[in-house]
Amino acid sequence: MQLKPQDFLVALKLVAWGDQRWTYARLAQELGLSASEAHASVKRGLLSGLLLQNRASAASNASAASAGAHALQEPQGIYRVTRKRVRRGAIPSEELGPLDNPVRVHAQALAEFALHGAKYAFPGVRLPLAVGVPTSHSAPAFAGVFAPGSTDFVWPHPNGSVRGMGVEPLHPSAPFAAMQDAKLYDMLALFDALRVGKARERNMAMERLQALIDPSAPAPSKELPRG
Repeated sequence: MQLKPQDFLVALKLVAWGDQRWTYARLAQELGLSASEAHASVKRGLLSGLLLQNRASAASNASAASAGAHALQEPQGIYRVTRKRVRRGAIPSEELGPLDNPVRVHAQALAEFALHGAKYAFPGVRLPLAVGVPTSHSAPAFAGVFAPGSTDFVWPHPNGSVRGMGVEPLHPSAPFAAMQDAKLYDMLALFDALRVGKARERNMAMERLQALIDPSAPAPSKELPRG
């Protein structure tokens, strides 16, 4: 099993959604993927440990499967089933939230991968000057941080408004997905700063990306300047 760029994109989208309830159809639509691609990405995310099975969802599936098997074994039996009411306070805290969602993000694992592994798995590729959507330190996530005049980085895109050094996006649909979701846009731009930015930009990107993916974790150690 090898992670693909869209798997990382899917995981970041789930971070952006937080506790929202979602469907595979909506996930695919907002990321510009097919439904089968979205399913496959979630499956690889589970295998890699970047995503976790929702316990409530897994328990519900297991109960349904058990009930179906019991019915097959005793087709002649007629039972009256009474649904047991469970107090919300009795449900473990990790099972609360969007119970309809099949998976959730493993924040610690995803943050570790985003900060220390993803730029090697999906390296940044610089492209010729182009008009496109601002990314890296040129994106809104860095607004007001760096003085004007530095080279802009963009994802080449026909609907773009900024001219700058082209950067190959994480996935071909990433610019489209970013324009639908401001938080996802921030994370993708910060990730690009890790891929193509200078030391100062990378340090700031690590801190901000960590805070978005895993807010409870301590701030990452900063990169020492070289030379």
